[in-house]
Amino acid sequence: MTDLDNHVHAKTNSSSFVTFSLADETYAIDVLQVQEVLKLTEIAPVPGVPDYILGIINLRGDVVTVIDARRRMGLTEREPDDAARIVIIDVDNQNVGILVDAVAEVVQISPEDVDPAPAVGNDQSSRFILGVTSSEGGLTILISLEKLLSDEEWDLLRNIN
Repeated sequence: MTDLDNHVHAKTNSSSFVTFSLADETYAIDVLQVQEVLKLTEIAPVPGVPDYILGIINLRGDVVTVIDARRRMGLTEREPDDAARIVIIDVDNQNVGILVDAVAEVVQISPEDVDPAPAVGNDQSSRFILGVTSSEGGLTILISLEKLLSDEEWDLLRNIN
């Protein structure tokens, strides 16, 4: 079974994805991995971590590490505005916040509507892509949260949290 099959459930012929924007592109992640969406809040910096780790937040007594999705994917940086959101995700029982430009909507995507990831872009961002689908609004890029961080980086996050 491929990564794409794991995220686009063939049994129902569709799956739900949360869409968000980064650098004028639309991305989508599996809705089952999204815990909640927060307005931008104060993020406490953590010294000695990679530059894409913004720091930590207190989420109802739990410490959650926040990652800048733009930096992590090698996109141009931008100061967050009022539309910016922190998407709290669960990957391998680890909660992590991902700072995105804006969260759009939940969409249904059928497996037959997903094309394999094209071999374009820089290696840093293309390794996170599961596939691409097109709609009236343009292209939507499906992201693998498991690939967002290497095993060593997940270990680092566990130590921060």
